Amino acid sequence: MPEQTPPLDPAISARLKRDDAGLVAAIVQQHDTREVLMLGWMDDEALRRTLTEGRVTFWSRSRQEYWRKGDTSGHTQHVRAVSLDCDGDALLVEVDQVGAACHTGTRTCFEAGGALPLAGA
Repeated sequence: MPEQTPPLDPAISARLKRDDAGLVAAIVQQHDTREVLMLGWMDDEALRRTLTEGRVTFWSRSRQEYWRKGDTSGHTQHVRAVSLDCDGDALLVEVDQVGAACHTGTRTCFEAGGALPLAGA
């Protein structure tokens, strides 16, 4: 008989405020430099895997499947800490990033060239 994986801790699940698709935004940050690397989406199962496996797992909204960062690229994210914001609608995932975090091959999805102009600046 296959081993059943326990669900996300109900106490954690109860604190999450999900969007209409059942997802919570997950901001990924390098643990030591505090550099913001990327944004992904998690449901309860992706969060459970992230908390228990030590590697970041997301829910792909476009592919409608789970994906563990780095399984195909080798650019892995090793979990150091996960925090829930005060509203319960966003996660901060602190990682040790190996390689590029962005699918474009850059270290972060928030490269300097993406900065938007501020009025009056």
